[in-house]
Amino acid sequence: MILFLTIVSGLAWTVVYVDAIRIGFRDKSYAIPAAALGLNFAWEAIHATRSVATGITAQGVFNIAWGLADVVIVYTFLKFGRSELPGWVTRRLFIGWALLLGVASFGVQLLFVVEFGWGDAARYAAFLQNLLMSGLFLAMFVARGGSRGQTLLIAAAKWIGTLAPTVVFGWYGNSPLILGVGILCSIFDLAYIGLLWRARSGPPARPVTVAPTDYASGASS
Repeated sequence: MILFLTIVSGLAWTVVYVDAIRIGFRDKSYAIPAAALGLNFAWEAIHATRSVATGITAQGVFNIAWGLADVVIVYTFLKFGRSELPGWVTRRLFIGWALLLGVASFGVQLLFVVEFGWGDAARYAAFLQNLLMSGLFLAMFVARGGSRGQTLLIAAAKWIGTLAPTVVFGWYGNSPLILGVGILCSIFDLAYIGLLWRARSGPPARPVTVAPTDYASGASS
């Protein structure tokens, strides 16, 4: 059962990343909130490297696949992310913010490893950043005035991808912390699914005015 739930989670999160890449290029945006994306990329890079060094497991295979997918999602963030920010945010400020976010994300993940060891750090960090992502998805919907750069598939797959390891590590692993955080993730994720479902049948959101520049093109204001 644990292996089955691990595979379910791995496949669901793979769907999240693949659709995030697709929707990012389609809508000229990024589909994973920036802070959560930074933490996810750092987690996957660190723990995928660990998996390669110590022996590949089913989870390790997914970590490597997710890390590679996150490289493309990070690219969509760098290419289109500045257009989501106010016009006074120059290209230099955006690059500085992105670098600071990346360094901080890797620093936080390494501090988890130092504090808890490899096994517990992977679990605790994953669930806490997952809760952050759940909240930031709701904030992204509000900030963008609708579902631009977001899909029901991402929302539903994210929920399933989190629910499965909640059962593995929270229920079977007898961890009240993981179980509680996982339940909170589900509450936020279901609320987000509800918002996206409502947006499908409601009137289209007002268009958002964006700055006409992006990082990858090298344009500046």
